[in-house]
Amino acid sequence: MAKLNKEVDIVRGDVVYDDGTHKFIWLGWEEHEEEGFVQVNQYLIENKNVGVILDPGGVHVFPRVVANVSRYVDLERIQHLFFSHQDPDVSSGVALWLSVTPAKVYISKWWVRFLPHYGIFDMTRIVPLEEGGGRIQLPSGDYLEIIPAHFLHSVANFHVYDPRSKTLFTGDLGAAIFPKGQRYPYVEDFDSHIRLMEGFHRRYLASNSIVKKYLEKIKRLDIERIAPQHGAMIHKKEHIQRFFNWLGNLRCGVDIADEFYK
Repeated sequence: MAKLNKEVDIVRGDVVYDDGTHKFIWLGWEEHEEEGFVQVNQYLIENKNVGVILDPGGVHVFPRVVANVSRYVDLERIQHLFFSHQDPDVSSGVALWLSVTPAKVYISKWWVRFLPHYGIFDMTRIVPLEEGGGRIQLPSGDYLEIIPAHFLHSVANFHVYDPRSKTLFTGDLGAAIFPKGQRYPYVEDFDSHIRLMEGFHRRYLASNSIVKKYLEKIKRLDIERIAPQHGAMIHKKEHIQRFFNWLGNLRCGVDIADEFYK
């Protein structure tokens, strides 16, 4: 049965879902908001004592994230590291994570050639993802579905669907930019939250036609929460539907290119 903690320690994070053998965990934030620092979310899936980390983050957040992960599962039990795309706030800590875990790294094949710039030269633990996505198979028999989300915003980009918790991890899709001192982990007022998402999505997503292809791809999924890499989790069914409706009608990227080439 799903569990949503109302009293949330934003530094230590929150167990978003727990059915006894499977957890979906938000790994918290830095205690103090830093000027010019991009706020990021990391997530841990713990399935029968096997760990999967989604978008582990950069060097700056590594100490906090590794400490929070260790509260739930031993680092030697982290078997999979998933990177939605190549941005440094997602993946620049990859060498650190490979040094403290035995995990494999899942990332688009188009970004593998960039890993040496993050200090990775041994590719034996790298799993290049093909365009169509795939699965992360867990020892228990459970799996995570890797879903193509190309051009949203990266040209080679993936999301993850966790069927057990019915959680869709959406990387930068669903990102919100909080005013200083006004961050929150869960969306309660969707109308206000849209205003925090709009600027990012209009500028960073490639086009409405790409958005529509993605929405067609995921319409079969039973989604109870959306977990983005920036901003707040969307955990109410009516808000999830409103989010997808909003996206489907959003003019973005090349649709509004005249605004950028004045």
